[in-house]
Amino acid sequence: MTAITIRKLPDSAKQRLRMRAAANGRSMEAEARTILLDALESTGRVDLTWIEALKAAGDEFGGVELVVPEDEPATAADLTKP
Repeated sequence: MTAITIRKLPDSAKQRLRMRAAANGRSMEAEARTILLDALESTGRVDLTWIEALKAAGDEFGGVELVVPEDEPATAADLTKP
């Protein structure tokens, strides 16, 4: 088993998790684990058909030419200064 830490969780989400865990007779950790595993096991798919519709709309008007700038070498960091 592995452990994870969830940072920057809003206080309201933590409170809702606490209430949901209590309602289900579980610890907050067990409730979070159940929620995560249930979400990962769901077979729901994300609808990405809007991407195809957007592409088709662009193609209808001749497409879009994007200018891709040349890459420039990064400046080396000076780690000798505090």
